[in-house]
Amino acid sequence: MIPQGSPELALKRRPFGSWLLGPADQSPRMLRFRLQVLMTTFSIGTNVIGAAIVFALAIFVLPGPPLVEELQLVERVAIPAYVVLAVIVGCVWSTRLARRVTKWVDEDRPATRQEQIATLQLPLRLTLIEVFLWFLACVLFTVLTVVLQPENALRIAVTVFDGAIITCSVSYLLTEFALRPVAARALADSPPPRRLLAAGLKARTVFFWAVGSGVPVAGLMLAAVLALIEQDVSPTRLSVMILALGIVAIGNGWLLTLLSARSVVAPVRSVRHALTLIGDGQLDVRIPVFDGTELGSLQAGFNKMAEGLRERERIRDLFGRYVGPEVVREALSSDRLGGEERFAAVLFVDLVGSTELAAERTPTEVVQLLNRFFAIVVDEVVRQGGFVNKFAGDAALAVFGAPAELLDAAGSALQAGRTLARRLAEELPEASAGIGVTAGIVVAGTVGDVRRHEYTVIGDPVNEASRLSELAKITAAHLIASMTAVEKAAPAEAAHWRPDDQVTVRGRSEPTHLAVPR
Repeated sequence: MIPQGSPELALKRRPFGSWLLGPADQSPRMLRFRLQVLMTTFSIGTNVIGAAIVFALAIFVLPGPPLVEELQLVERVAIPAYVVLAVIVGCVWSTRLARRVTKWVDEDRPATRQEQIATLQLPLRLTLIEVFLWFLACVLFTVLTVVLQPENALRIAVTVFDGAIITCSVSYLLTEFALRPVAARALADSPPPRRLLAAGLKARTVFFWAVGSGVPVAGLMLAAVLALIEQDVSPTRLSVMILALGIVAIGNGWLLTLLSARSVVAPVRSVRHALTLIGDGQLDVRIPVFDGTELGSLQAGFNKMAEGLRERERIRDLFGRYVGPEVVREALSSDRLGGEERFAAVLFVDLVGSTELAAERTPTEVVQLLNRFFAIVVDEVVRQGGFVNKFAGDAALAVFGAPAELLDAAGSALQAGRTLARRLAEELPEASAGIGVTAGIVVAGTVGDVRRHEYTVIGDPVNEASRLSELAKITAAHLIASMTAVEKAAPAEAAHWRPDDQVTVRGRSEPTHLAVPR
């Protein structure tokens, strides 16, 4: 269960920065429905509210001569009619444009490079539709005012123009927000195109600061100019005008700053959540890239970094399966050839009668038998802190105390040998193996060439363990150790062994004092 408030839950529930945008794996039909609802709601809401505020400011707040009766009649009829008509035209026009640009979403296929660019430019193109309708309104109502009452033309023109800039800026940010899931699908396989990064985060931040701060201040300056032109503005009217314009300026600045900040914070927060998961070891993380500025490049860069980490971890895991995790750590810390002398215990295990097994069974059955055999060997060796240095046909060499040091290397090897003999007898009754264990000074390190390394242990104990495994094949327990290993082991493990004969094994001049389990 994913804990509440965790980065993983945040990325799962709000991959695009808001629950309104849905999950990352929603169907094309659901995405289309969600997009249509959000864009229609945002478009109607922002433009109707913007038109109402502009109307209130132009008619009731800004100073100027009262509107003549003919102009009042025209305004009462023309403004609502135009707003309704503009909303209908804008919604239909925007919907058709959005469907045409994002038709690849309905076809459930990746976007081409041209479709990707067109999708990222869609918020601007949709906003230009609203800019056109607002500009048309500005021209229409300014001309009507010039015809019926010229002295009010400047007030009407500038108010509608300022309202258009602010309303369209808010609409752009909301449209960009609604289109994040579509942008994420367009950028699923590549970062944002360079041609879209030219007017990136810096230019967008400066523009929205100007709209959020400069336009309202210009409105206040316009009110002051109109008040100077109209000499008979009362202090009460001037106070109401400044108060109303101040409220509009603060509200507009707050809204634009909030929306602009959210457009920046959302992609940064997704990267922060994903980095937290990477730090916790969860490398299977991918965040949707839904921003067309440098922040989108940041998201894409994180995905590329995570993919590199996953590939490195996969190679490291695969490398570890061949040579052991301890050797991997040794190889990562040093790539020098050579070795060092150290005390280590060696366990050698070899199947009995492998030639007969190969003759009596099919190759597939032999491989299956060997895999079962080696699975038991690896399990017990790793359990006791050692590592399997190499597989040699039907035999395996395990080392305890190199490259990772063990407090009781000899005791660990002896315990692994006892447990391994028991498990092989119980879990692999169709085959038997001889196990030899000894301990001593070996040279442990990397040998080979600069182009091809191998970590191994070299020394008399390795040869001795191999010869002991051959002797063990003809004993009842199939397990023989050297008294050298028993004497170096901790008393708790040494108590499980007893001395036996002295034998000079093949390849050694000195006799080996044998030990067998009690």
